[in-house]
Amino acid sequence: MILFCAPRAEACARPIESLPMSPQTVRLAIVLGLLSCVGPFAVDMMLPAMPAIAASLNTDPASAQIMLTSYFLAFGVSQLVWGPWSDAVGRKRPLYAGLAIFLVGSLGCAFAPTIEWLAAARFLQGLGAAVVMVVPRAIIRDTLTGTEATRLMAMVMLVISVSPMLAPLAGSAVIAFGSWHWIFITLALAALVSFALTATLLPETLDIADRVPVNLASLMRGTKTLLRSRSFMGLTFIGGFGMASFFVFIASASFVYSQQYGLSPTGFSIAFALNSIGFFGATQFAAGLGERFGLERMVKWAAAGFGLVTVTMFLVTLAGFTSFPMLVLMLIASNACLGLIIPSTMVMALDAHGEIAGLASSIGGTLQMLAGSLMVTLASPFFDSTSLPMTAAIAVCGVLAFTLSRLVLR
Repeated sequence: MILFCAPRAEACARPIESLPMSPQTVRLAIVLGLLSCVGPFAVDMMLPAMPAIAASLNTDPASAQIMLTSYFLAFGVSQLVWGPWSDAVGRKRPLYAGLAIFLVGSLGCAFAPTIEWLAAARFLQGLGAAVVMVVPRAIIRDTLTGTEATRLMAMVMLVISVSPMLAPLAGSAVIAFGSWHWIFITLALAALVSFALTATLLPETLDIADRVPVNLASLMRGTKTLLRSRSFMGLTFIGGFGMASFFVFIASASFVYSQQYGLSPTGFSIAFALNSIGFFGATQFAAGLGERFGLERMVKWAAAGFGLVTVTMFLVTLAGFTSFPMLVLMLIASNACLGLIIPSTMVMALDAHGEIAGLASSIGGTLQMLAGSLMVTLASPFFDSTSLPMTAAIAVCGVLAFTLSRLVLR
């Protein structure tokens, strides 16, 4: 049995500097990170192939974005199921079920003859992928709290951050030697690998005594508590609008980079990987900065930076300065702010709700995914394969995150 701080303890008495992560905790971070990569890989790996998919299925770029919208919607809504179920039966059984659904959805995508079929299979894929968003968060809350949990979350984020760097390159390599269908075959294989990791390396972190039976009354009580919590809702949407900016970028970047800037699939993959540098670099400083200045203060200033950079990026683009290096640099800067915001707000939102961590994780994740899907849906009619609509929508996310941080955080 792997030993951690007690699941319901608020924080260990000794300072963090005297509690270096044990090899078992590092291993847990790596396993959770690899599992959590499944969902982002399902999005990022297909990005270089989106123009090819649109051409193959005889559809336009705006219609092709339904592949992302259907995935995000399913990813968000299904978290309402995975979280409470994991609170009732433990963390591993939902992982097995979700990965099985993801496997079936991936095979359905691989053999999709139409865009409608592909969107339906992507919806199924999103249903399963959501489990590796909800359950790892709950596992972290089972084991640690406070800045220690932020440190573990940051390590998980470091592993996840490899996805934006490797997934598009992997997708480019696949379509260089075969058709886009093989991308989804590869994702099906990733689901099988995740099965093996869960079975062999992941411990069950929720004791039987701490499990909460699933019933309508308890769900309603827990949901009411969370929705009435100003702190939980505010932190959820501060991180949610940060994630929404990612969704906007993901939905439009492949067309902007290929059509406005003339990048090849491989060139797009490299540029896309550069954007992740700021994010995963900043995540590694989140716990230390939170310990020194306080998590709320750190998030408040990071949200201010995010709002400032994204609005500046939009205004510069609106003025006609569309230099590609400048766009990439400003995206790196905005993502660095998100590297401090997203893992910290995830931890802070769950800290006061350890007894319903799975439900809190699922509701928080659902609200964030719905916010992202809504932003993509509202912005899609304006996407024209240029950077202006993309930067405008990202700036809206930055302003909303900044405004909420001022209203919610001390």
